[in-house]
Amino acid sequence: MSNRFKRMLSKDRAPRADHLRLDDELSGQKVSASLNHNEERLRDIFRNCSDVRLRPLHLGEGTRALVIFVDGLVDAKGLEEVLLLPLMARGQHYGEHPQSSIKELFDLQAVAARQTELTGDLSELVRGILGGQVALLAEGEEQALLGNMSDPEKRPIGEPGTESVVRGPREGLTESLMTNISLIRRRIRSPKLKFERTTIGELSQTRTSIAYIEGIVKPEIVDEVRRRLDRIRTDAILDSGYIEEFIEDTPHSPFPSVQNTERPDVVIAGLLEGRVAIIVDGTPFVLIVPLTIWSALHAAEDYYEHFIYTSAIRMLRFFLLSVSFLLPSFYVAITTFHPQLIPEALLLTIAAARENVPFPAVVEAFLMEVVFEALREAGIRLPKPVGSAVSMVGGLVIGESAVHAGVVSAPTVIVVAFTGIASFSLPRYNLGLAFRLLRFPLLLLAGSLGIYGMGFGVIALIVHLVNLQSFGVPYLAPVTPRLSGNLKDIFIRMPRWAMNERPAFLVGENDTRTPKGQNPANNKGADNE
Repeated sequence: MSNRFKRMLSKDRAPRADHLRLDDELSGQKVSASLNHNEERLRDIFRNCSDVRLRPLHLGEGTRALVIFVDGLVDAKGLEEVLLLPLMARGQHYGEHPQSSIKELFDLQAVAARQTELTGDLSELVRGILGGQVALLAEGEEQALLGNMSDPEKRPIGEPGTESVVRGPREGLTESLMTNISLIRRRIRSPKLKFERTTIGELSQTRTSIAYIEGIVKPEIVDEVRRRLDRIRTDAILDSGYIEEFIEDTPHSPFPSVQNTERPDVVIAGLLEGRVAIIVDGTPFVLIVPLTIWSALHAAEDYYEHFIYTSAIRMLRFFLLSVSFLLPSFYVAITTFHPQLIPEALLLTIAAARENVPFPAVVEAFLMEVVFEALREAGIRLPKPVGSAVSMVGGLVIGESAVHAGVVSAPTVIVVAFTGIASFSLPRYNLGLAFRLLRFPLLLLAGSLGIYGMGFGVIALIVHLVNLQSFGVPYLAPVTPRLSGNLKDIFIRMPRWAMNERPAFLVGENDTRTPKGQNPANNKGADNE
């Protein structure tokens, strides 16, 4: 290591994130009655901020004022028509009040902004300006007027790309916090739906909202969400994934304890079950807590199709999950240690295919799994028109070439391909990642100890899942601990009229979802009567 680099490392480090807090920097500072003093402080705070505009003007007769806003965050046309023009013409419209004041403007509603408030705290004033509000200060006034005229650029509402459905709503969440809140509010028109605002990130000051339904959610879960969000100290929150890593229960577990979705109907379904949603400005992905493994295996479309089709698809999904996790290891175990378990005709076929392969079965499977994961990642990172073609053609070409070259056998390629197809059936990407990651150590156990190694790995996985929790809720609830009344929506889905109660491990006071006696079969009897 060079001496120059050592000197660079020995210099004072950058201040901690706590020292970057705006509230600490401007703690205790108030808006001054001197407009010149306020202007000097604001120009110093926003030094080298070319997007911050300070516009001097006059209120009435002889009263100087100052308008401050961030160019690009406010509606320019609205700023001119709602604030600047009325204030410049104030002496004509309010001639009986020659000396204008901030409080007078507030009381007379001279500023037609959507939302106005008075503040005498300098940190609150700066935070409002950076949040897209317009600030008005006047000579002799120790309060500033903040008007909401924000008009940020936002993406139009479209179908979510990660959770597409055949039947169901096509609306997806966007990067706008208020748009996402409105999408949820439009579907639950009840004052019991609550949205609590908070700000996270010392530099980014990211707006965050906690959503829940009062009376349905357990108050302890809401308090725990508040506590975990309040203890976050970091410089910036750029996506909900940042918050997820701060609030998850078991950070060293590959299994997710926080659900993410970009579908408003999924968020609403979670709220109606007694869960809490965390909406973050700047990202379309909303976090939902608590999470159980069963809810992570359910797709949004499960609740829009007939319950018979949904139940059959769910059973198939659980089977494919087992295949994607166990099939490569099972193939390696029986071909290496337990060939007597294979029918004779199939054993001869596998032996003939592997005759010229120089590697043992575990190396074959491990190599093909790595190649398949590489192709999948390449297909995701490449542009959409090219990615799918590369992943499909690449898999066919590499698999065929590897078999002809004698590097791997054809049965191994078939097993790995079927495993990859089965892994695509999981509706939650992060849960699929967990099983994809654990497939490799299980493969090594099967290659070392055969079926016994597989059994050891599966038992260790079950023990790990049993010990997991998400915000105090067991990860395998209601299967373990067993809650028999809540098993109507786990492995199969019962008809909606039969799912009368909300999950007991989530819900608070209001545990009734649907009153009893709504079986459509009873309609015939009612008609006959």
